[in-house]
Amino acid sequence: MTKDMTTGAITPLLVKFTIPLVLGNLFQLTYNAADSIIVGKFVGEEALAAVGTSNPLMTLAILFINGMCLGAGILVSTAFGAGDHKLVERQVSTAAIAGTAFSVAFSLLCVLLATPLLRLLQVPADILPMAVRYLRIVFSGLIFTFFYNFLAAVMRALGDSKSALYFLMVSSVLNIGGDLFFVKVLSWGSEGCALSTVLSEAMCCLLCAIYIKYKVPILCLGRRWLVFDGKLLKKIVSYGWASAMQQATVQMGKIAVQGIVNTMGVNTMAAFAAASRIDDFAYTPQQNIAHAMTTLMAQNRGAGKKDRVKDGFRCGIRIELVYAAGLTVVCFFGAEGIMRMFAEEPEVIELGARFLRLISLMYFLPALTNGIQGFFRGIGDLKITLRSSMLSMAARVPSAALLVLYFHMEIEALPWSYAFGWFLMLAYEVPPMLRFLRSGTMENE
Repeated sequence: MTKDMTTGAITPLLVKFTIPLVLGNLFQLTYNAADSIIVGKFVGEEALAAVGTSNPLMTLAILFINGMCLGAGILVSTAFGAGDHKLVERQVSTAAIAGTAFSVAFSLLCVLLATPLLRLLQVPADILPMAVRYLRIVFSGLIFTFFYNFLAAVMRALGDSKSALYFLMVSSVLNIGGDLFFVKVLSWGSEGCALSTVLSEAMCCLLCAIYIKYKVPILCLGRRWLVFDGKLLKKIVSYGWASAMQQATVQMGKIAVQGIVNTMGVNTMAAFAAASRIDDFAYTPQQNIAHAMTTLMAQNRGAGKKDRVKDGFRCGIRIELVYAAGLTVVCFFGAEGIMRMFAEEPEVIELGARFLRLISLMYFLPALTNGIQGFFRGIGDLKITLRSSMLSMAARVPSAALLVLYFHMEIEALPWSYAFGWFLMLAYEVPPMLRFLRSGTMENE
């Protein structure tokens, strides 16, 4: 099942493409959040802190792999928009072979380095063993993470954002059921949550592969799955590496911030872990809108439709801002109620609500930065997205350290440090974006 996005009204196309992406990520975040909720309710505050402090490293590895898949997907979108199906096939098979080798090696490295990485984050000694065990189990399943993200990225590149959603829904239900079974029934603690996550991802990956085999003819490659094009690999790695480093840079910044949070006490750690999960629910749909923009713009770039590329960007930004406005209302007025889903300690709830209320007033900033990054990915300029993300983290981490360690601010220091990063990001991205909108010149033309 594929969708040509080079024709038709742009706003309905973007909305229809975005909704399954949003729902898919909400399901994914739901089963990630289920770990925190179930651990917090049935194991305790220390286990919740261990899962929370492990999450940035786990997310870093996943986002790095996802970035590689996203970069390959941009090339597939462009070739598909140009109508070159043979090139699509070679790009898919080459990326699959290279990605499999990379994800296996990366998984082994992450398992071996789990303890020193957590120590770098200043994880308290009393929860370190628990965090290491949780992280190692999750890292051992990175091969499933790669295959699902790769297959889903390719289907999105071909205009199909719905199919992966259905498999993720099944996976989410399995994960939550597995969490309850391993934690509540078998009393396996945080390790049970990690095992449930890996098993559900494996099932999601399997279902996705079966669907492609029978329902997506363009990807039924047979022996052509073994075709490896060394010339294409360089371009795939170039796009994939830039995209992976961009997402990894953002997550490394979060990890550095987590290290600062770990100096603020267990209650703040638990509050930040829960509030960050909630913030992910709020922030991820903004990224999904940007991914929809990227696919639409890349397909039209391949088809040589410059005006439609510009119109896709403008429509996407309007959708981003409307979503951000609704998000602000929900998170500002519902902060305490939402936090009670994750924690029972009054101090943890109060700290998390303070974080959410402040950051909700800033959601228009990531709406703009995500939309603009989707724009640059769509026109094939991933260097700007990487550099702007690096600038954002270069502002976020030092400002968080200064506000917490020098001015001794409490949890409010973290949203303010995010805002500093977003403003610097916009200052770098907006001038080249305006130049493009005036001239219409695209990379490599």
